[in-house]
Amino acid sequence: MTENTTTGKKNWRPATTLVHGGTTRSPFGETSEALYLTQGFVYDNAEAAEARFNGEDPGYVYSRYANPTVSMFEDRIKALEGAEAARGTASGMAAVNLALMASVKAGDHVIAAKALFGSCRYICETLLPRFGVESTLVDGTDIEQWKAAVRPNTRAMFLESPTNPTLEVIDIAAVAEIAKEAGARLIVDNVFATPMFQSPLELGADVVVYSATKHIDGQGRCLGGVVLSDEEWIADELMPFVKHTGPHMSPFSAWVLLKGLETLPIRVARQTESAGKVADFLAGQSKVKRLIYPGREDHPQADVIKRQMRGGSTMLAFEIDGGKEAAFRFTNALEIIRISNNLGDAKSLITHPATTTHQSIGEEARAELDINDSLLRLSIGLEDPLDLLEDVEKALAAI
Repeated sequence: MTENTTTGKKNWRPATTLVHGGTTRSPFGETSEALYLTQGFVYDNAEAAEARFNGEDPGYVYSRYANPTVSMFEDRIKALEGAEAARGTASGMAAVNLALMASVKAGDHVIAAKALFGSCRYICETLLPRFGVESTLVDGTDIEQWKAAVRPNTRAMFLESPTNPTLEVIDIAAVAEIAKEAGARLIVDNVFATPMFQSPLELGADVVVYSATKHIDGQGRCLGGVVLSDEEWIADELMPFVKHTGPHMSPFSAWVLLKGLETLPIRVARQTESAGKVADFLAGQSKVKRLIYPGREDHPQADVIKRQMRGGSTMLAFEIDGGKEAAFRFTNALEIIRISNNLGDAKSLITHPATTTHQSIGEEARAELDINDSLLRLSIGLEDPLDLLEDVEKALAAI
């Protein structure tokens, strides 16, 4: 028998919620959340098993469906997000795929912003059409394009904001209004903003997805994802996919991610503060052709950012004068900042999107999104900002 120690505690502020929310203790009264690595559960008798399977008894059946440790993670993040329900997944891409597949059927239509992570574009452009679902890609920042793309069979809309890697910020409330009028579900990938700086459900979104690998773990330890929405949709539409296709989060990953949630506000605040300092430094460098950072007034969607975000970002993007050769020379000269396609980590990481994360979308699509050979994406970590500035300065000198 377990004890839920958070019953009735619904008015906590985010930092408190992320330490205590959703905690369930066994009779041993452990301080840290228990890790239940079991794959199955036993029943007192055959009648109890029948009741569990037909839904009369709300207990656990199989860890591919639900697991006590995973449930704690789900309860904690849904409390932070203000969602009715959440389901953990094996990765961020599992969360995106699950949210989209659970929203459509053959004959339906999806509208998505063009500026997406390469694998997200693959789902929209290649995978969904294989199952009879048409898709239209639009300029996410142009609200009129969203309106013009709506069809009678439009059932889902999907966007990232800020986008990967060019950090465009899309007016979520405006797109949500269009989706509502069309009878479609709006799915928002909130990874770059994190739940600390943006709340898509409050802005009108129907579904929020995260790669919990980024920021939520944020320490390079495990993969994970999560889908958040209303209880009815999660139970009736999403859970059949979870049960029958197997994308559920592992208990161990859930336990690691619970530890990550405890320190999320502190880490994101520090990383964002440092990102602002690095962005301001880069903005004044002659070898930097263009800087994009949501925390600066010169961001192209600064007015939207003021309305829907509570902070800048741990992420920034910039173009090095001199194309791919100069961008590679800069990247290779860095000592503290490491080359990796991951982001939101305690370690500062840099990548060249045109040859890594967005290589698969093709040269024409990259040109349309302004992902050129000069562009670099930088994820700021927890190092001393002065050390990061010195590292960047030295690398600029090496170009």
